[in-house]
Amino acid sequence: MQPLDPSLVRFRAVVEGALAALEARRQEINDLNVFPVADGDTGDNMVLTMRAVQEELNRLADQGPIDEVGRDMIVESVARAALLGARGNSGVILSQLVRGAAEELISRPGELVDPELVAAALTRASEHAYRSVRNPAEGTILTVAREMAARMTTDLPHMPHEERRLGREGDSALQNRLIANILLRALEAGEDSLKRGPELLPILRQSGVVDAGAYGLLVVLSGCLGVLQGHAPPPLAHHVPARVSHPQHESSTFQYCTNFAVTGDALDGSYFIPLLEQIGDSILVVGDRATLKVHVHTDDPERATAIFAEHGSISHLDVADMHEQVAERAERLASVDTASVCGILAVVSGTGMAELFRSLGVTPLDGGRTLNPSTYELLAGIHSVPAEEVVVLPNSPNVRMAAERAADLSDKVVHVVPSRSQQAGLAAAVALEAHRPADENAAAMNDALDNVRTGAVTEAARDDGKSRFRAGEAIGFIDEELVAWGEPAETLRKVLGDLASNGAELLTLIAGRGAPLGSDQVAALMPDGIEFELSDGGQPAYWWLLSAE
Repeated sequence: MQPLDPSLVRFRAVVEGALAALEARRQEINDLNVFPVADGDTGDNMVLTMRAVQEELNRLADQGPIDEVGRDMIVESVARAALLGARGNSGVILSQLVRGAAEELISRPGELVDPELVAAALTRASEHAYRSVRNPAEGTILTVAREMAARMTTDLPHMPHEERRLGREGDSALQNRLIANILLRALEAGEDSLKRGPELLPILRQSGVVDAGAYGLLVVLSGCLGVLQGHAPPPLAHHVPARVSHPQHESSTFQYCTNFAVTGDALDGSYFIPLLEQIGDSILVVGDRATLKVHVHTDDPERATAIFAEHGSISHLDVADMHEQVAERAERLASVDTASVCGILAVVSGTGMAELFRSLGVTPLDGGRTLNPSTYELLAGIHSVPAEEVVVLPNSPNVRMAAERAADLSDKVVHVVPSRSQQAGLAAAVALEAHRPADENAAAMNDALDNVRTGAVTEAARDDGKSRFRAGEAIGFIDEELVAWGEPAETLRKVLGDLASNGAELLTLIAGRGAPLGSDQVAALMPDGIEFELSDGGQPAYWWLLSAE
């Protein structure tokens, strides 16, 4: 038997990679879904669509080698398989992305798949998907697909010709590398678009999640990239599940997610939409004049199929009870931690610092080097805390306003305790008692902040205008007042002495990245007769963070 055509081999491989990536995050995608309704199986639907594509490719491969001229048969068969295998909004929209890309491939017979063809295929895929939805919403899979295509199209003119065009000849390894390069650009744009989704779609913002279908699309792309690059898929951030306490998760207007195919002659999808709107919502009717795929949420699946009975043959019928799906998800997510009434979200910088907070039962939120997360990141962090009520420790005066805005947007009970530094936040977090409500914990944490003094020692970024120190020298603070400067050891000794001078019983010192003194040297600087703790926080901006209690 002759070897399979390289294009088919590659296509099968990337589909397998995409399917494997979807399978790995299937439940995570399911738990995110809140739009258009929380039907709870977005990941399942996308898996079924990709599985149908894989099975069709396997069927074609079993028939023997397919040369480049046979690409029309490949893409037409795959597009039809994706359509018939699709289920749910997400699956149907994914099938339309596949179909749009297939149409572009068919329109360019003989051309090797290269960055220009990939960009054109995704552009047509996006346009096709938008046309398939009666009322397209921004912030969803549609937006992410469009913005990925736009990024590739924008980048192409700035790339060397040999990195974007292969013509009709090309080495297979080179082809993989060029396709991967353009898809990496698309993935980057897609991740940015995914994060902006809650700004465009209020229900996502209110729920503290990103769009499930859009996230699934990025998972598909990362799986493809893993195969093209010959290693594990590029890492994607994990996203917290939608909160089950949201009203949208309690029920849908209609009970059954109904999907089926219709095969006939001269079918007109637009004719059936008003008829379906009389018995349901979330309607998609896509396909061509020979085959339609129908998706509708309704209380009467039999009436839905009856609308088409006189126009063609019904097949691939699938009916899912969305109320049962939501109840199962609610039970699963509610089992995460039923004992905790209240939890803490703390903004942190540094892996060691995150571990220090985590050791106290706190959920850390990476604020980056500047300790400055967005309101959406704070909101998502609030919803990631496994408790119904949350106290937020902003750990910076610059974060407090964004934290209060996130608290207003959340439907959890949220209190913001105005911790001005990470070391102060650690002292406050010790007061947490998970069985108490957030207001009581917030009061206890505020009391703890009243009884703690903080300090810091770091490297001067520039010369002092008053000629006290030069760039690169150590500077030390008590709370936010500059009190010492000069050599690191003497500066740290001065700050420690000042902190201990007001009857402190415990000094806590957290070493940051690049601290110029080792733990033994630091211990030798501690004032006599006082208890102290040394930890590694790994924070990037400060050599040492200190607190006195």
